[in-house]
Amino acid sequence: MLQVCPNGARSRAECAHLPVTADELASAALAAVAAGAEDVHLHPKDRDGHDTLEAAAVAAAVGAVRAAVPGVPVGVTTGAWATPDPEVRAAQVRAWTVLPDHASVNWHEEGAAQVAAALLERGVGIEAGVYSGTPAARRFLDWPASHRVLRVLAEVTETDPQDAVHAATRLLDALRPAATPILLHGEDDAAWPVLRLAASRGLDTRIGLEDVLHLPCGTPAPSNAALVRAARGIIRGTPPVTP
Repeated sequence: MLQVCPNGARSRAECAHLPVTADELASAALAAVAAGAEDVHLHPKDRDGHDTLEAAAVAAAVGAVRAAVPGVPVGVTTGAWATPDPEVRAAQVRAWTVLPDHASVNWHEEGAAQVAAALLERGVGIEAGVYSGTPAARRFLDWPASHRVLRVLAEVTETDPQDAVHAATRLLDALRPAATPILLHGEDDAAWPVLRLAASRGLDTRIGLEDVLHLPCGTPAPSNAALVRAARGIIRGTPPVTP
């Protein structure tokens, strides 16, 4: 499965054509799905362009994207940078009026289990964000409901390509006991090398302006759809690893 992550916590200061509004996210998702994306992970924004978990913003973003790409799963973040207090974050999840298909929960953040419980109460699938270089893998695997998540987002935070590939291998080894599918991805200069590793191992992966602002050739990415097309080309041309 190839997921598109069209905006992330980035701002227009980093990328002039970053989709921010609900309509922009819908247009970006439509083009990305046409290019080969099968799932959408987005960050609803407030009027100032900052990530938010407020019900109105989530409803607008999820509703617009879902209308643009009916039948394609749509997910959102629950990152602590949007709402630092985990109790408030969980309350925001319980107040959502339009439910996404899934939401990511980062297990290195305090209150992850509390936020995850709120999502399970609402019937929202969980993407368990497990960052390299953190105790997140152990925390997640020790959570009694770890088997109930939709997938694990194995997130490689190292940006040096060689270091990132080694970190990804270590992270996958740490996640071997997980009983759910794994989506492996990297960021910035390591995004493409980690995507190639995911493709070689037959794992789910993702790409989008959240993770990287350039194409594999190094030129600036003009759109999320261009990134998805490049990722599809790599996935098609990468032979899987045989056991």
